[in-house]
Amino acid sequence: MAPNDLGSPKQAIQMLTDRVLVQVPRSEGERKSKSGILIPATAEIPRRLSWAEVVATGPQVRSIKAGDQVLFSPEDRFEVEVQGENYLILRERDIHAVAAERVPDGTGLYL
Repeated sequence: MAPNDLGSPKQAIQMLTDRVLVQVPRSEGERKSKSGILIPATAEIPRRLSWAEVVATGPQVRSIKAGDQVLFSPEDRFEVEVQGENYLILRERDIHAVAAERVPDGTGLYL
């Protein structure tokens, strides 16, 4: 049997233009309130921003590198599954903040 007969071969993904590929931590699904109440991932919280780790960037992305933690609105995203893993595709302009060691003029806030 040829390798292609067993399934599709692994392919590298290259992001285009100003697109950013991120992966949301699995712990982002369910949350606990301060009082200990479990809030399911399906509970809708309006306008809550989320953190994710950058996996890949397109050639026109200027301020973000792979490995950065970025803050974005869940409404500005496209979901994609690659080899059984879930990722999100964002535009650089839809990212509100970057948490990285190399940010020289930060706000003074730390994660």
